[in-house]
Amino acid sequence: MTDRATRVLLLEQIHPDAVEILRSNGFVVETLDRALDEDELVSRIRDVHLLGIRSKTHVSRRVLEAAPNLVAIGAFCIGTTQIDLGAATEHGVTVFNAPFSNTRSVVELAIAEIIAMTRRLTEKNALMHAGVWDKSADGAHEVRGRTLGIVGYGNIGTQLSVLAEAMGMQVHFYDTADRLALGNARRCLSLDELLGASDIVTLHVDDRPSNRNFFGEEHFGLMRPGSLFLNLSRGFVVDYGALRKHLETGHIAGAAVDVFPVEPKGRGDEFVSELRGLPNVILTPHIGGSTEEAQQDIGRYVAGKFRDFVLNGSTAMSVNVPGLTLPRAEGTLRLILLHRNVPGVLARVNGLLADGGVNVEAQLLGTSGDLGYVVTDSASGTTQAIVDQIRALPETISLRVIF
Repeated sequence: MTDRATRVLLLEQIHPDAVEILRSNGFVVETLDRALDEDELVSRIRDVHLLGIRSKTHVSRRVLEAAPNLVAIGAFCIGTTQIDLGAATEHGVTVFNAPFSNTRSVVELAIAEIIAMTRRLTEKNALMHAGVWDKSADGAHEVRGRTLGIVGYGNIGTQLSVLAEAMGMQVHFYDTADRLALGNARRCLSLDELLGASDIVTLHVDDRPSNRNFFGEEHFGLMRPGSLFLNLSRGFVVDYGALRKHLETGHIAGAAVDVFPVEPKGRGDEFVSELRGLPNVILTPHIGGSTEEAQQDIGRYVAGKFRDFVLNGSTAMSVNVPGLTLPRAEGTLRLILLHRNVPGVLARVNGLLADGGVNVEAQLLGTSGDLGYVVTDSASGTTQAIVDQIRALPETISLRVIF
């Protein structure tokens, strides 16, 4: 594969800036506004080198087995659970995502929903549209002075912490990892401690499998009477049936939910949830990161990763491959080897190069777990026979040559 022959398939309304970046580098780009199911993807992926998706398209082992030319997948979002990362690695496919690009958008939505619930804006709005004038302060509060409990203190949780504190809120947080508290935020030693201390609880946990059914009946029961609940993280982490029960009893005064265990595939499809119909619940269609600014930034970021990977072999910030970036001298040939991380691979590669009279101009190796990734530049002498010998090594997963 050369940069001029690179074929790209972008699904699910990837931002036009991504298309422009890729096409300006000579890539052939096809776009679709919707997700593809497994059968559809299998039928279209054979000649694709780069696949760009969001959260609705699932890349299974079967899809990867049908994609002999695929070298990289870009998740134009934060999560990568929709991709079989193990199978991708086995097939020598490098995976990228955008872990930071929509952070601000999610945080701003959380702040907006907290204010909307504490001021009862959705209820007031509904009454006004029904022709009812209900000017009253009953049940309406300022957020200043209230305690916000943040579960998950990563990129989103920390930025939310800073903004909430600037608005006069007290911030408590809980995270299984050892996180540095920002500002005056206070770390809780347990989730139970946070739930008992917070007026508002908001979830910002990641998509690891262990977080499935993370928050349920027991946790809602430990929340303060009259408290508020938000989930803008992952739909599968919360028992929404238990949440409905506590909303109907009034134990939880309100909730805002942006993510769901099962979500419609496309715009206009029916949305089904046990939380529908509750007046004290704000429901949004997984739009935490859906701002024009965030989608533009995500498009540029992941497209840039694609470009740098194809043209230079850069794997910086890859999800599944050791991250390397090696500056490239003009006129060199670059070998990019993804291999099983066992002793002696680099020595065997360099031995084959030396036997062929190849002088190595620059070389960089990175390893992570069972994987090794090595980039090697040479000015001359690398023949197809040498490439075939390296590709035939039992440890080789994939080998690319960039001229």
